[in-house]
Amino acid sequence: MPRADFYLIAKPRFRDEPLRLVCELVRKAYEAGLWTLVLARDRAQAEALDDLLWDMGEDAYIPHQVAGDEEDDLTPVVIAPPEFDAPLRPLVVNLRDAPVDGAFERVLEVVPAEEGARGPVRERWKHYQARGLDLKKHDM
Repeated sequence: MPRADFYLIAKPRFRDEPLRLVCELVRKAYEAGLWTLVLARDRAQAEALDDLLWDMGEDAYIPHQVAGDEEDDLTPVVIAPPEFDAPLRPLVVNLRDAPVDGAFERVLEVVPAEEGARGPVRERWKHYQARGLDLKKHDM
């Protein structure tokens, strides 16, 4: 059964830099051998995430790229800005307001720390619940 995991930002280091949490999730996925698609909110967010993934420390190399190259299917982690319709992968990290539809094993949703920004997240939770996904919540 497909699964949706919602990660609530609580720790100050993730509250200050929410994309750091995304990097940690991507690192764990890569280490587990999961091919990952990150659906970025916009081109600027995709590029910021690309930069952060290069800066994970000496011992953490995560092969990744922003979508658009013909090499996309050879790279374990692809970051897709909205203008690219990248094919879904077993693991999808969704940073957009719309829920992910289609075939995947797991979708990860990052929940903003600000209560006022959580409306779209609640809608995605209901959407995945209606699809019959197994829902999990994690405090980060």
